[in-house]
Amino acid sequence: MIAVVTQRSEKVRRYIEDTGLPFNILVDDERVVVKLYGVWHRIGLDAWDIARPAVFLVDRDATIRYLFVAGRQDEFPTPDELLEAATRVDAGGNPGGLPSDAGGGA
Repeated sequence: MIAVVTQRSEKVRRYIEDTGLPFNILVDDERVVVKLYGVWHRIGLDAWDIARPAVFLVDRDATIRYLFVAGRQDEFPTPDELLEAATRVDAGGNPGGLPSDAGGGA
């Protein structure tokens, strides 16, 4: 698991030290990765120059098998939805976030 955040690295470093996150974080303060994945939010009613909350489950072949891209900053899939999608990806199936023929290199 890798989280991608667009905050400044010092702020993220302090958060990691305070919480002890058990996974890696990519600091994308220049918005390169979030733009490549299409989740950069240039301007909106509630925010600007940030990433929309998003989840991409990518299999071992670098194919996106599940995606969730929020329309708002307070929108997220439930833990149960993520667990079910991850279980299906691990089993080699299509978790339902994408049509069977969708996907592509990550």
